[in-house]
Amino acid sequence: MFDGDDAVLVVGAHPDDEVLGAGGAIAKHAAAGDDAHALIVTEGTTHQYDDRDLIEQKREHARTCADRLGAERVHFGDLPDMRLDDVAHVEVNAVIEGVCEEVSPDAVYTHARREVNRDHVAVHDSTLVATRPGSGVSTVLAYETPSSTNWTPGGDGFAPSLFVDITGHVETKIEAFQAYESETRAYPHPRSAEALESIARSRGTDCGAAAAEAFEVLRMYR
Repeated sequence: MFDGDDAVLVVGAHPDDEVLGAGGAIAKHAAAGDDAHALIVTEGTTHQYDDRDLIEQKREHARTCADRLGAERVHFGDLPDMRLDDVAHVEVNAVIEGVCEEVSPDAVYTHARREVNRDHVAVHDSTLVATRPGSGVSTVLAYETPSSTNWTPGGDGFAPSLFVDITGHVETKIEAFQAYESETRAYPHPRSAEALESIARSRGTDCGAAAAEAFEVLRMYR
């Protein structure tokens, strides 16, 4: 990882999940010369607003975010927002499998499984199908999503086993997240600039770095 020879894919259920969970890693991959991609599985607004103009606006925000991180491209799955638990599992699988076939990633990042948001859980499960043994993906990692992973009743259930030093990429992550104008919140909400920096600093103390992102290793073949 981070050697400039890999393709990586970050899978998120909604616009902004990709940067909240792995924005620092995306920026670090891009800076190292890796071919970084993001996949947004749902439309991001359908259920809440039913507004096609807002859907396109969020796509533009996603593209701006990707540009700020240095990612190569954002892919869109167009599945219904906040309703993935009503979508056939094979349909969600197919969206992720299709982008994996196109990108041929060495590493894939996805949601952790224990999440408040049910779309996140569906994306996690389908990512494991799309990256099953024989898929060509060598590493599958799960990220935490502020305001979902940490809001799970009874504890977040997130047990990171890999920490990525993002000391030089925290400001890039925050600037990229701020491309999502409709998703940013005031501190102390987890989706605020101050909270994202605080989370990065806290994860850094877990591994002896000034700032870090934390991941669960789901699969790793070497």
